[in-house]
Amino acid sequence: MCRPEDSKNWKMKIILGVTAAAVAILLACVIICVVRCKKSSTKFFSKMTKSDKDIEGLITNYGLLNVKRYRFSEMKQMTISFKEKLGHGGYGDVYKGKLLDGHLVAVKVLNESKGNGEEFINEVASISRTSHINVVTLLGFCLEGSKRALLYEFMPNGSLEKFIYNENPLQTTPQLEWKKLLQIAKGIAEGLQYLHHGCNTRILHFDIKPHNILLNKDFCPKISDFGLAKLCERKESIISMADARGTIGYIAPEVFNRNFGGVSHKSDVYSYGMMILEMVGGRKNIKVGVSNTSEIYFPHWVYKNLEQGSVLGLLHGVVTAEEDEIARKMVLVGLWCIQTNPLDRPSMKKVIEMLEGSLEALHIPPKPFLSPSKSPEEFSDATSIL
Repeated sequence: MCRPEDSKNWKMKIILGVTAAAVAILLACVIICVVRCKKSSTKFFSKMTKSDKDIEGLITNYGLLNVKRYRFSEMKQMTISFKEKLGHGGYGDVYKGKLLDGHLVAVKVLNESKGNGEEFINEVASISRTSHINVVTLLGFCLEGSKRALLYEFMPNGSLEKFIYNENPLQTTPQLEWKKLLQIAKGIAEGLQYLHHGCNTRILHFDIKPHNILLNKDFCPKISDFGLAKLCERKESIISMADARGTIGYIAPEVFNRNFGGVSHKSDVYSYGMMILEMVGGRKNIKVGVSNTSEIYFPHWVYKNLEQGSVLGLLHGVVTAEEDEIARKMVLVGLWCIQTNPLDRPSMKKVIEMLEGSLEALHIPPKPFLSPSKSPEEFSDATSIL
């Protein structure tokens, strides 16, 4: 007969043996998985081009690993195979998506044929450094070779562009009230002030225009599309730039011709001014097909009528005295911002003060002497340079 002690020892040996075997099997599985992952990673990296490796290196150097990285298959899944297209830009298409927790997002898929990835690095490197109510939030990114995508918070009201141009009589988009236009103008100014002076590294946008201003459900403006942005030290007042960048109709004179001055944050101020004038006029600054040739270039047209005191009777939707004051204030701010000499333009901090202050405190600026150097037909299709 077996003694109780022998039975206990036998059971203990079985338990220890089974446990040791399970641990050995688990350890072997972990080792196999690690080896396979390393081989897969090495195989993927070996297939990467030099440009891809450079981008990976820049992502590490910029410290962007705190921004969530997604696989392209995840981007495809959250957009249901890129089913609903929200818009199209110079560097790619934007699609509506939904995260697993139900939050709506906007997925920007960059064109594979565009450049060497500079616009991708510009956008991710600049916007990942920001945190401001008037700058769109980057939620994640994808980088798999030539497949590059950016994940943003969803803006249900789309871009400012569709709310300020009244050229389509069949358009059903409601016209924004003047108070709301002023709030939007101030919000954009505050966002630019933050980019220029509120970040550890100064960010120059270089493509401020209505298309790149997104509106959330409460019409709070968010600056977006940092593909042409440039980072510089805060102490740098003038920056060097090899090529012109921006969108025709919004590019500051000094950006394409250094004889007008140095390129700086004042170049964004110029673009902002042109955009503000479009918000006031409800039309493109360069307009084709008008009966009077003097109306082709809106800044000159509005300046002439401002001097004559008749500008507001010619602007859309101005009815009350309060609306009259708001429109005049925005016109004056816009005209100050587009002064040809960068030194004559106000800073964004000053712009905010002007928008919040009284109309009586604002003076009529010198007339902007620059006119379009090309024919209206050449300006009719405003596209980004670079």
